[in-house]
Amino acid sequence: MKKLFLLTLVLIVTVFTFNMCKSPKSLQKATEAEEVEIPFTDSKYQTNKDAFRATQSGRSPDLSTAKKIALTNAKTLLASNVQSIIKACTDNYTNQRTVGDKQEFENKFEELSRQVTNQQLSDVRLIDEKTFKEKDGKYTYWVAIEMPRDALLDQISESISKEKKLQLDFDKHQYEKIMQEEMEKFENK
Repeated sequence: MKKLFLLTLVLIVTVFTFNMCKSPKSLQKATEAEEVEIPFTDSKYQTNKDAFRATQSGRSPDLSTAKKIALTNAKTLLASNVQSIIKACTDNYTNQRTVGDKQEFENKFEELSRQVTNQQLSDVRLIDEKTFKEKDGKYTYWVAIEMPRDALLDQISESISKEKKLQLDFDKHQYEKIMQEEMEKFENK
């Protein structure tokens, strides 16, 4: 009985090990998929505590159209990332500070932040680009862009200084500290 149990156990382990040792090519063939390397996936192209970054691509038979698509996609992604960080910062900032009318402050602050983000997106810097001509004659254009965090903070602070009521409730150093924490969380995702 003991020998039968050991023999069965050895057989199970052998079959399991054999199945685990299949080569990636046999797995690739089984799924009919080919792994594709995507440009700009290194950490230097990711958002970090100093800058918001985004990478995207565009594909078209016309190179300038492929570039426009890629830049539009990248700016949309960048704006989305900026908005999510600002939302988190505003929520945390408002919760840490007792602002007279929290809801009014949050709404005005978020509206102001969106305006600032839209202004700043016109000042986005191109950090890298790659162009590919596909077998079908179409172009695929990859772009990596960035927007410095400090430029955004300065723009928010400047806009708030023009809003008397918001200016009373805003502590730039506290907000900057919260933004730094949120950027680090975003970077570690």
